[in-house]
Amino acid sequence: MAEELSQSKDCILRTLHGQARAPRSTYRLQLHRGFTFADAQSVLPYLKQLGIGDCYTSPIFEARPGSMHGYDVTRHDRLNSELGGDEAFEIFSSTLHELGMGLLIDIVPNHMGIGNDSIWWQDVLQNGRSSQYAEYFDIDWTPLKEDMKDKLLLPILGSQYGEELESRHIQIAMENGQFRVDYYDHRMPVAPRSLPVIFPENEYDDLGVPQDFRDLLRELAHIPPHATTDTALTAQRREQLGELRPRLREMLLSDEMQPILARAIAKINGVEGDTRSFDRLHELLEQQPYRLAFWKVSAEEINYRRFFDINDLAGLRMENPEVFAATHCLIRRMMARGQATGFRIDHADGLFNPRQYLIRLQLLYVASQCGGQSPQGELSPNGIEKSIRESVRGYDWNTVRGPFYVVVEKILEPKESLPQGWPVLGTSGYDFVHFSNQIFIQSQNEKRFTDFYAKLTDGKSDPDDIIYRSKLNIMQNSLSSEVYVLTNLLSQLAATERRARDFTDNILEAAIRETIACFPVYRTYVDDRGKYTEHDRAVIERAVARARQKNPEVDATAFDFLKNTLLLHGRSGADIDPRELYFTLKFQQLTGPVMAKGVEDTSFYVYTRFVSSNEVGSSIKVFGISPERFHESNRARLDSFPDAMLATSTHDTKRSEDVRNRLNVLSELANLWPSWVRRWQRINAKYKRTLDDGRVAPGPAEEYLIYQTIVGAWPWSMNSTEDRKQFLGRLQEYMTKALSEAKVNLSWTSPNPQYVEAVHGFLRDILMPGNNRREPQFVQTLRGLMPTVEIFGAVNSLAQVVLKTASPGVPDFYQGSEMWDLSLVDPDNRRPVDYDLRRSALTEMQSMAEREGLLAVCRDTLRTLSDGRVKLWTAHRALSLRNRMPEVFQRGEYVPAVATNGHKNHVIAFARGRKVIAAVPRFACTLMNGKTQLPLQAAWGDAALLLPDFKHAVLENIFTDEQVQVSADGRLALRVVFAEFPAALFTVIS
Repeated sequence: MAEELSQSKDCILRTLHGQARAPRSTYRLQLHRGFTFADAQSVLPYLKQLGIGDCYTSPIFEARPGSMHGYDVTRHDRLNSELGGDEAFEIFSSTLHELGMGLLIDIVPNHMGIGNDSIWWQDVLQNGRSSQYAEYFDIDWTPLKEDMKDKLLLPILGSQYGEELESRHIQIAMENGQFRVDYYDHRMPVAPRSLPVIFPENEYDDLGVPQDFRDLLRELAHIPPHATTDTALTAQRREQLGELRPRLREMLLSDEMQPILARAIAKINGVEGDTRSFDRLHELLEQQPYRLAFWKVSAEEINYRRFFDINDLAGLRMENPEVFAATHCLIRRMMARGQATGFRIDHADGLFNPRQYLIRLQLLYVASQCGGQSPQGELSPNGIEKSIRESVRGYDWNTVRGPFYVVVEKILEPKESLPQGWPVLGTSGYDFVHFSNQIFIQSQNEKRFTDFYAKLTDGKSDPDDIIYRSKLNIMQNSLSSEVYVLTNLLSQLAATERRARDFTDNILEAAIRETIACFPVYRTYVDDRGKYTEHDRAVIERAVARARQKNPEVDATAFDFLKNTLLLHGRSGADIDPRELYFTLKFQQLTGPVMAKGVEDTSFYVYTRFVSSNEVGSSIKVFGISPERFHESNRARLDSFPDAMLATSTHDTKRSEDVRNRLNVLSELANLWPSWVRRWQRINAKYKRTLDDGRVAPGPAEEYLIYQTIVGAWPWSMNSTEDRKQFLGRLQEYMTKALSEAKVNLSWTSPNPQYVEAVHGFLRDILMPGNNRREPQFVQTLRGLMPTVEIFGAVNSLAQVVLKTASPGVPDFYQGSEMWDLSLVDPDNRRPVDYDLRRSALTEMQSMAEREGLLAVCRDTLRTLSDGRVKLWTAHRALSLRNRMPEVFQRGEYVPAVATNGHKNHVIAFARGRKVIAAVPRFACTLMNGKTQLPLQAAWGDAALLLPDFKHAVLENIFTDEQVQVSADGRLALRVVFAEFPAALFTVIS
């Protein structure tokens, strides 16, 4: 036994200190019933051919029926049957293994989908606070409203409760021997203890209730209530229900009971027009552990934490070790079998304690390698063997990134880094979205764009104020209930503090709202031990100071009380008040969603100065960065997180990389672009609609957003009226979302169909030929601008592919983006991808390369720029080089290079490991003086790339196969670098 324990400990420590297997590259696939495991499996050979290292999927666990994204997981212990279930996954997994590819899976620990298919949620609805799953969900069982104590608010009704009740929309039904409450598609269980309301004693004889069922009803009436928090009573309740349920179900399924049930159900369901006939149904509903409510009350009264403001995604208490154990059994099995080689953690900022969760996840991997697929021996509450916990007790997690590849979905603000002590390999790449996009925005033109936008919007365009007010709006509306929870907690703390007990709830609520509205980052990371960094302290102090400055009418000492509470009054260890720590951890869970909803889902659609910057991971306030800043970010990543993901398009981005790269060309047209917009305003003024309330649709900022969106997403070819109609439909769907997210003229909760139709009509009028079949004047003029935007946007996109593939980190490709993808925000970016087209195009180019050489392929793809093969070829060749020289790209030294003769700002170049040199054009439109030609050969004049570490070196261009030599003084002419292709990757051959 001692030898076994020793071997186990050796395995644990060896695994714990092992280096995680990082992907060389990843390719994101969105799985759903229209694109299953079988479909993904069929695509894998093509991805391998392209040069992709690992497949990266959206969540694959059991989700709500028809889910198109998988983030509404209903069971974490089962694969999604709509994707093909276990059998199809095994085939998919085997194919990955045969091809030598790994699998990165997006997992969702923060929340789960609730509803008819959620076993845990249905149990909570039936048993309330005494449910074995009551502590699995983040539910406030003691909210401010006394009548909601020990109840769960279900805001699912389309109108007021009484109206829906008396319209017979809420009805009792029976299925498989169980009573339920039906409301359209919603199904809620009936608590067994409340069944005597359906069968009152004074109606036993009229209904014909048999004696044995009467006895059972009396037993049910004596079951302890669902609201009990007494452990003994809860155990007694479960035991009694466990004994009674089989008897109850057997009786309810008997032939004898069927006519009795029909009569009882008909009577309790009431008679339309007879108000009193619904009294007993109301009484029954009042006895349930839940309360049905009008959907509009959810913002203020809902008492369970949600994923943002989505009512049917309930927050999980992942800090509860039992929840971790129950939700990670299948994940452990996948780790043990090698079927999962990495995880992307969705919405890590939503977790109560991210650090704790991430450590447990790494320990789960250790357990899977040292204990197997299923836990062995004595277990901790979290389902991991106690021997493993004992072996790592006191372990310093600041020293390792973890033995398993884990990245977190995390938005990092400028100068913010991932918290220390997180055992992860980095983020999922939104920071790279920012750097790789902003580098192509010409910052010297920022003032012109800002001034022009201010004129368009009558000067109402301060981005800081927009963000501040948008965050307040979110807290006052869609997330107000979460603020009330925090206010309740802080009020309880204030009541025990003699210097704070006179603060009213209104004052405390104002302090909380204003401080969160002024938060400069998504959240702080005070952990379960009460430890925090100086950065955390500075963030809190800065937010409180700004909030206090903005609100001189609010008692300043209330802000001080909030600040001191969040910083735990400077206490540590056993001196920390656990109630203060709980408040701080809950506070942190809210700042992130408020930032996301206030900035990404509101401000991005309000402040439309330059929408290429309005991107997840970026900032509406930023207008370009310097090459030095780009290089600095790459070197920092190489030093700290060399295996972090590098994204350019994702399922969450507001527009695809190719749309953004087109828009970035506009940043170079500081004079021309405003003149185009003014002209379009004049041409299209007659198509605007004046509504009944006097508003004109679209408004100035909305119209400007429309023009930018059209330019960015205009298809390379539209050969028919049907093509134009499809494009119009996509734009109309996009604008519906944009208008609703902006919350200026309408919102999701306050729709305005007339306004939406006016904007849709505007789009239709400016884009579609009229009855005379003449092209609208707007489209005629647009065609004069598009060649410039298309060609230089394409150059930007090719350059970005090279930067992503050669920079430190793991390049990620979103499905379909290896060719031109002019998609907008979801659901537009989840349209089907034509993999047959991509597969055949790549195969044909490879065949041409074998027959005629690489240069022939480059020339051919550039001649037919619009078909997107050039981007596919660029990605393929860059990935192929990365696969040939993995050590260079994973850990190779990063050295920036600059250009001479005034071309410093027109080239981004760097060397990796003294073996590879990457160079791409920047601001090509400016370089070419607006001529719609590729920036090749003579366009670069006498400028050269300075490569002092490569004097006399012979280089080979992996795109064209050309060989060039660096001069004795370390110069390489740019006319040679870009002789045949508008991007370069060189390898040193001698």
